[in-house]
Amino acid sequence: MKLNNTSFSRLIIYFSAVFVILYFSGVHAQEPTRWRGPSGNGSYQETGLLKQWPEEGPEIAWTYDQLGQGYSSPVVDQDFVYTTGMIGEEGYLFKFDLNGKVLYKKPYGPEFTESYYGSRGSPVVADEKIYLESGLGNLLCFNSLSGSILWSRELFTEFDGHNIRWGVNETPVVDGDFIYATPGGANYNVVALNRHSGKLVWGSKGLGELSAYCSPLLFQHNGIKILVTHTQEHLIGLDAETGKIMWSKKQSNQYSVHANTPIYYDGALFYFSGYGQGGGLLEISDDASAIKELWFNPNIDNRMGGAVLVDGYLYSSGDKNRQWRCLNWDTGKEMYVADTIAKGVVIAAEGMLYCYSERGELALVKATPSGFDIVSVTKVNLGSGQHLAHPVIHRGTLYIRHGSTLIAYNIKE
Repeated sequence: MKLNNTSFSRLIIYFSAVFVILYFSGVHAQEPTRWRGPSGNGSYQETGLLKQWPEEGPEIAWTYDQLGQGYSSPVVDQDFVYTTGMIGEEGYLFKFDLNGKVLYKKPYGPEFTESYYGSRGSPVVADEKIYLESGLGNLLCFNSLSGSILWSRELFTEFDGHNIRWGVNETPVVDGDFIYATPGGANYNVVALNRHSGKLVWGSKGLGELSAYCSPLLFQHNGIKILVTHTQEHLIGLDAETGKIMWSKKQSNQYSVHANTPIYYDGALFYFSGYGQGGGLLEISDDASAIKELWFNPNIDNRMGGAVLVDGYLYSSGDKNRQWRCLNWDTGKEMYVADTIAKGVVIAAEGMLYCYSERGELALVKATPSGFDIVSVTKVNLGSGQHLAHPVIHRGTLYIRHGSTLIAYNIKE
């Protein structure tokens, strides 16, 4: 077939338009930010970081000390930092540039004012929207550019849920057009909403238990999307497309606090919680319909500080078992036990552990099963209250939230 000049020109214009659309769709397509890093497991894929800090600790690039009360972690998306705080009884969403300049401070309604009062769950950013769940169970969607609220859902009143002793601590999960949350109701135990409109997509009865402070984990197993979370007495696995419960595992402790997000790797799932309960490794069947416990260790009983998996070994601290531990992923065997610093939160990057203790110790530790090898240690003296928020690493900056203060450390070589 011959093309005349006009037809050829139209063809060129058509394919150029298609290219531009596809190009800019790719440019603007964005993976949602996640609780505990890009993969939701506490590990950050950063390179060129300091392997040893100055004696006085890493350089502080900037600080901000007017966040109000809260325990939520900062979230960094492209060139902006987001976090929450409670001033008076009102919750606020903050947006900063990477130099610490406040771009907006937007109220979003009442926050949790009882014991351990303040904001809890961290924001999630996807495209030009921000999602967060208050300690009182209000799920909100904001325009990230202006900070205006686009929609909100009251999870307890609308989905027969109930709050828990220390307030909801969930960071919701965003995937595609879905957002997942855990009202903890008898009929709407876990829900999937359309993240653009807030409309219900599905509601799962789960096991009908209260929520348990857990931020869910979404992962793919043999091409099957699975949503895993802890509820009051169980770890549950749901089909993320339908909400159908696939399996459950009994996991209970003194106060039904299961704040740690499980870790998935190579067909297996590590789960753990505090008050002496411990954790174990579950093998997931090929069709994801069943689980088998491979090992259980009561000593790995971190309450809310997470764990990391580095080169086949798990690293975490305990709760009643207050020491830091390294376990073999495959066997659960303890490689070392150490009490050099207090128990706390751990994240990892470039073969190093970043351990932030409940006493404010901030330690850089080699991720090696041969021992708890501290390379550098400093103290987080800014801010006040408990040291509970999980650190975040982004573009060579380590972000620590301590009470009303956000600290940005330069850890780039």
